[in-house]
Amino acid sequence: MTHAEEWRVDLYLVEEDGTTRARAVLDNGKTTITGSGRARCNPQDVDVPAIGEELAAGRAMRDLSARLMRAADKDLAAVGAVPVPPRTGYGWPDDARPGG
Repeated sequence: MTHAEEWRVDLYLVEEDGTTRARAVLDNGKTTITGSGRARCNPQDVDVPAIGEELAAGRAMRDLSARLMRAADKDLAAVGAVPVPPRTGYGWPDDARPGG
């Protein structure tokens, strides 16, 4: 049986005084997960807002990804499907090995 869902990610960026802050919000219709990131322009560098936006957004998405994986780990643990520690990757144990 096919199952389809749409998950939405909104990305919010604010730049102020050489610092860009980003917030990535995942909404799957049941819950939301939020990741955050920031980037600061070195005072000796040329201020290029697009670079700060890219860095802050990437960091927010990386934080969101880590939070989503931790949520998946909790759900796996709830059904007894967590590999024995130490945990080096996500998903099934073969995912952690090169070529796995």
